[in-house]
Amino acid sequence: MTQAFFDLLRLLDLKEVEPDVFQGTSPQVGLVRVFGGLVVSQALVASSRTVTGKSPHSLHCYFLLPGDPKLPIRYEVERLRDGTSFGTRRCVAKQNGRTIFILSASFQIQEVGLDFAPQMPRVAMPEDLPGLDTIRQSLGAALPDGVRRYLERDRPIELRPVDSLRFSPPRPDAPQRTGQRIWLRAKGQLPDDPALHRAILAYMSDMALLDTAAVPHHRSVFDGSLQVASLDHAIWFHRHFRADEWLLYDEEALSTQGARGLCRGSLFSYDGHLVATVLQEGLIRQKAP
Repeated sequence: MTQAFFDLLRLLDLKEVEPDVFQGTSPQVGLVRVFGGLVVSQALVASSRTVTGKSPHSLHCYFLLPGDPKLPIRYEVERLRDGTSFGTRRCVAKQNGRTIFILSASFQIQEVGLDFAPQMPRVAMPEDLPGLDTIRQSLGAALPDGVRRYLERDRPIELRPVDSLRFSPPRPDAPQRTGQRIWLRAKGQLPDDPALHRAILAYMSDMALLDTAAVPHHRSVFDGSLQVASLDHAIWFHRHFRADEWLLYDEEALSTQGARGLCRGSLFSYDGHLVATVLQEGLIRQKAP
């Protein structure tokens, strides 16, 4: 366990300041804007605390303005519908009276029905792959500065890329690829609270997904030549999982055009079950020379 892990648990324990209004904060780690995955997870926590007897099965978000990590975030939840089987919530995140983020989430009672999902890709298992510290040490001086800073950052999520060469300097002559795969899990044991595990998955779902849009172009969001920012984000929860056990994040670029990139991520449990699907579109603009 790391301090970042305990900080994340604290950050997800939102304070209710008024009925259906919650307050969240960000870690003070020197970031210039709030990590998008944190806002998604906190908004999901706020919305879930206004629902009884149902669990979220999907959420859709828009990032409107970059959040300031130095300021608290106010999450205002609107109860749109409470039906027998489904419920709907809308959560607006604000700073200084300005809306920075909007989430809509749908909740459902537990039901039994048809069951199908694609198989997990055949990849190396996490115990056979190096961690980020090992990758950083092995690549040494070959690492671009942006990648090195990313690998050195203390984070609450453990990552093991299936292809560690993704962090090496891009090679235009390399075979074209359209995606990347990463094993991830929380860096400590979590309590048996499904709502917390879903919040942690929402947090980690924003990790490296937009970077996948640069993969087909032999580029990286870490090389300093691209301006990137999340625009919208959607998650569908399918099956039970634990966020403190290994999950394979199979990420694929679907389209890049108009200074935007659309990516899809499929999250599989260690034993191969599809547990969630993620879609994200983001700004991926080339900076002027």
